[in-house]
Amino acid sequence: MRILIVEPYYGTSHRSLIEGLINRLPFETELLTLSPRKWKWRMRGGAWILGETAKSIQPCDVIFVSDFLDLPAFLALGPKWLRDAFKIVYFHENQLSYPARNEDERDIHFALTNVETALTADRLIFNSLFHLEEFTGAIEGLVKKFPDYRPEGIAEKIYAKSCVIPVPLDLSEFLDWKPKRGPLSVLWNCRWEYDKAPERFFKALFNLSNSNLNFRLAVAGESFQDYPEIFDEAKDKLADKITSWGFLETRENYLELLAGCDVVVSTAIHEFFGIAIAEAVAAGCFPLVPNRLAYPERYPKMFLYNSDDDLEKRLGDMMKDPDWTRRIDARALVTDLDWQELLPAYIEILKP
Repeated sequence: MRILIVEPYYGTSHRSLIEGLINRLPFETELLTLSPRKWKWRMRGGAWILGETAKSIQPCDVIFVSDFLDLPAFLALGPKWLRDAFKIVYFHENQLSYPARNEDERDIHFALTNVETALTADRLIFNSLFHLEEFTGAIEGLVKKFPDYRPEGIAEKIYAKSCVIPVPLDLSEFLDWKPKRGPLSVLWNCRWEYDKAPERFFKALFNLSNSNLNFRLAVAGESFQDYPEIFDEAKDKLADKITSWGFLETRENYLELLAGCDVVVSTAIHEFFGIAIAEAVAAGCFPLVPNRLAYPERYPKMFLYNSDDDLEKRLGDMMKDPDWTRRIDARALVTDLDWQELLPAYIEILKP
């Protein structure tokens, strides 16, 4: 069996999933990608160049693409054999329920592209049940925006051909868990963007620092040219706490940083899965995450907080007694994400 893998945004978890599949699948694979820049342009126009490039590829039995591809356009602009192939879409995210800074900024056409891609596909994979249910649950609101000729049963059609398989981790690459000493080491390893609500995270740390609680801070995660100003403020106010700051270029350095931290925190207002948190947990960190979004699907109550005040209190208690945190081995929460565990599901789902 031959599989054509198409990715207009070949970076972050999109790339991680594809590289893992290519290295492990017992099938012949072809790969078409574009660099991970300007996602709106990739989603709007990536199908043009990818469809043209596909004309040089011998026919495949299966097409595996991500939610950033305009699948109907790709099929229309590419070689005819694409229409006959079995079409699978992996939804890392979607533009229908992704939180806009304000609703006036939302471009409904990206959401329509996601829905049209989902309707065109033969099979859909979502990274969490929360993601699948939020996406299909938002479709009715989208349809209501139609001035007339509102289609019926769209969500039901999409849900019926969907399943949930997370993005796997290679747990063999994580360092051995070593005893830690000294002040509690707090980690931020999420993207530096508004949907991760970094203001909530740093507000808690500002207050705890002002209360003379001792801790260390490591800030990683992908940043862009425009990022929330709170990061610059935090770098100044918490300078005496910081042990690492900014994106780490090598995977080895990143994993070493994770292994040296005690607790990883999320304050996200959007999270369809949370691979950065899962990586930190695999490295031995205690996850402290909000009791919402995709998190309750994976993490038991002891790892969930219910409000910003609750987050601050939980962090403060950990800082007062870091050894309590270090006695809890949370790595078992993500063992099911290992490639060895999930590969059979991918092999089966990729068969037409």
